[in-house]
Amino acid sequence: MARTTTPKATAVPQRLLAEATRLFAERGYDRTSVQEIVEAAGVTKGALYHYFGSKDDLLHEIYARVLRLQLERLEAIAVKDEKVSQRLLEAAADVVSTSIANLDDSKIFFRSMHQLSPEKQKAVRAERRRYHEKFRALVEEGQRDGAFRAELRPDLVVDFFFGSVHHLGLWYREGGPLSAEQVAADFADLLLYSVRQP
Repeated sequence: MARTTTPKATAVPQRLLAEATRLFAERGYDRTSVQEIVEAAGVTKGALYHYFGSKDDLLHEIYARVLRLQLERLEAIAVKDEKVSQRLLEAAADVVSTSIANLDDSKIFFRSMHQLSPEKQKAVRAERRRYHEKFRALVEEGQRDGAFRAELRPDLVVDFFFGSVHHLGLWYREGGPLSAEQVAADFADLLLYSVRQP
């Protein structure tokens, strides 16, 4: 007999993630206990361990869910029937806007990644590498087509761009002088300007 999932049951993992994200952002990963997370989410420790297994798993999922979203969107952009320059522009703007929309998740993760188990750190690096390889493929396609400068090293283009994206959490503030859309458009334009043929 198939199991049916009630709306309440479906909400438990989301509540746990939401409260863990809030508490990790406020107090730090290492200063937040499992007990505090389950009390804030209104569930038992058994429920947390049913869905996530450990606090370590929660930290991993906070970052992994953003990365999954970004990869899904990048894959959709990459196959569009548009010039590669337009697809790279859209992909660059998208990763900036989704990073800003999930800024707490990224800040928590980069601040606390070293506290993950070695296996989970390795898994995260592999997930992020998969995204970067798909992004790099757009640069390489543009080079083959003659749209982008052939002398550029695609790996360095990706590292340069994502170095800036990963630092958004250090300076971007919601309600500040720049909207997420402005930052995304400017970052994307700077990337495209640096890679395209003069």
